[in-house]
Amino acid sequence: MQNNHQAASVAHPRVLVTGGAGFIGSHISDALVAADYSVSVIDNLSTGKLENLNPAVRLHQVDLRDSAEVARVVAEEQPEVICHQAALCNVRESVRDPVGYAEVNVVGTLNLLQAASEAHVKRFILASTGGAVYGEPQDLPATEASPCQPIDPYGASKLACERYLHTYRHNFGLDTVILRYANVYGPRQDPRGEAGVIAIFAARMLNGEVPIINGDGCQARDYVYVGDVARANMLALHGPSGTYNIGTGVPTDVNTIYRNLARLTGYSAPEQHGPAMMGEVRVIYLDIGRAFRQLGWVPAMPLSKGLAQTVAYLRDHRVADMHPALYRKAA
Repeated sequence: MQNNHQAASVAHPRVLVTGGAGFIGSHISDALVAADYSVSVIDNLSTGKLENLNPAVRLHQVDLRDSAEVARVVAEEQPEVICHQAALCNVRESVRDPVGYAEVNVVGTLNLLQAASEAHVKRFILASTGGAVYGEPQDLPATEASPCQPIDPYGASKLACERYLHTYRHNFGLDTVILRYANVYGPRQDPRGEAGVIAIFAARMLNGEVPIINGDGCQARDYVYVGDVARANMLALHGPSGTYNIGTGVPTDVNTIYRNLARLTGYSAPEQHGPAMMGEVRVIYLDIGRAFRQLGWVPAMPLSKGLAQTVAYLRDHRVADMHPALYRKAA
């Protein structure tokens, strides 16, 4: 006779999402629930928010650095797949605190990998970074075969995680998928607690505050909508193992982002520039051909529409609560 976990696994495949109360992880959890998966979440709620959680998921408020608690949750939930989204992800912060980034991103991932191998998890999906792991590529767009030479501790920590995944695949047979995200943006990105120039600029504009453009603003990134990233993770559940860039293949400079957001928010103050920031890549955008060929994934959200949806979300959920008088003026 099957126990309850085994019976549930047959009817509803079980997925554990780390960082599932966060920006990207909550969108992935929503997509999984909508597809009738049984979803559990590990999140220490340091940046994740209870309001982001789908009511159908089971939350374990656990820090990934606590190896015993991580092992307990994985053994209890018995997931078929772990979708590992939890991480510190601010490039500039990582330059100031490289040890903290190694502890959370690398040691936390190792604790999760060890628990996965002991619980015989079938597949491990890692959220990595295409925006930082390649450093300053000589050839663009960057492909999965491009040299990985990160120039900031955040990118270095994610590359270390990728290398550890390879060792667990080689030594324990853990099936692994690495998704190297470009610059993800969209609803639920916290302008106060997470990296993301789009959310930061939009919130400041809506608040009547002054967004500062670092350097000349010509630094360019590949901006991919969070809903497209969630869909990539859904396809990675059953697609071929391997490493995939998840972006748009299109670079957009910060000045362009600023001007589009100013139009959407009604912000009319002159642009203000500050000094360039240490550790930032100048130009990066990704070749996404492998994700199309092997996963059947292509980004669907145009940047103009994605920016509009992000601004609308910030108006409705963030800015009005933070500065209601300024919000009314800006809107």
